[in-house]
Amino acid sequence: MRLSVASHILEFAGDDPPDIAWTGDGGEIVRPPNFQILEVVDCRNVTPHMRRLTFAGENVARFAGLDALHFNLMIQHPDVMEPQWPHVGANGVISWDQPDLRPIMRKYTVRSVDMAAGTLDVDFVLHADAGPGSAFAQTAAVGDRVGVIGPGGGGLVAADWYLFASDETALPAIGRMLEHLPAGARGKAYVEVSDEGEAQDLSAPPAIDIEWLFRKGRADDAPSQLVDAVKGVKFPGGDQRIHVWAGCEFKTFRAIRAFLRNERRLTNMEHLVVSYWRSGRAEEE
Repeated sequence: MRLSVASHILEFAGDDPPDIAWTGDGGEIVRPPNFQILEVVDCRNVTPHMRRLTFAGENVARFAGLDALHFNLMIQHPDVMEPQWPHVGANGVISWDQPDLRPIMRKYTVRSVDMAAGTLDVDFVLHADAGPGSAFAQTAAVGDRVGVIGPGGGGLVAADWYLFASDETALPAIGRMLEHLPAGARGKAYVEVSDEGEAQDLSAPPAIDIEWLFRKGRADDAPSQLVDAVKGVKFPGGDQRIHVWAGCEFKTFRAIRAFLRNERRLTNMEHLVVSYWRSGRAEEE
């Protein structure tokens, strides 16, 4: 509450920010309540371009639910000697010892949580022109410590029939959601990746049909196959509850969302389409 109120006061104050002093509960808080330090305990490649890091921490239970799909990963600035962690300033706003060298934030999906082991898995797409997140995954080693802020992200909506669509950036999210569907769930999932080597074994209820789409052999500027795949799906009729979840590149996101809203006339509760990255821009996972 302090962070939210103070941030808005400072935002609207412009060039003449006031001094903010808090009293009462919360004065003992040193770190943001949603901040946690995790340690890398395993690194391995799931496919040639998907690397899985396993992290251990004291409170991985907070990431166990499907309403806790994502967190913000702090990638340390290359010029700092020791990891820099956030503080809660006296004014209630997050502060840093070296503000100019504060970590880069990247949002990632928690692929799975092992409550017994106290660990969680995060999958990273490895890019040829590695941005901060991809570079971090390539060089991470057992024993490295990272800071995370979260969790965040909406949960999976209950439905009778599901449609999923993603490229590799949203594959971890879809993989986790498929594993948590009820046994009787029905529907379709499309996943677009570069080639057959990037396909993964995904667990899903038997009535969920998973189809892999491969870009191999297609022109680099060819539109995503996900758009036509979604448009070609036969949606169930009657009073069945449906839900569509898609995560992909920005242009594909816009096309799929427009189709679902304008042609299928789906309500907000019946679909969620998100952009995970934008072609031609730096890594935005």
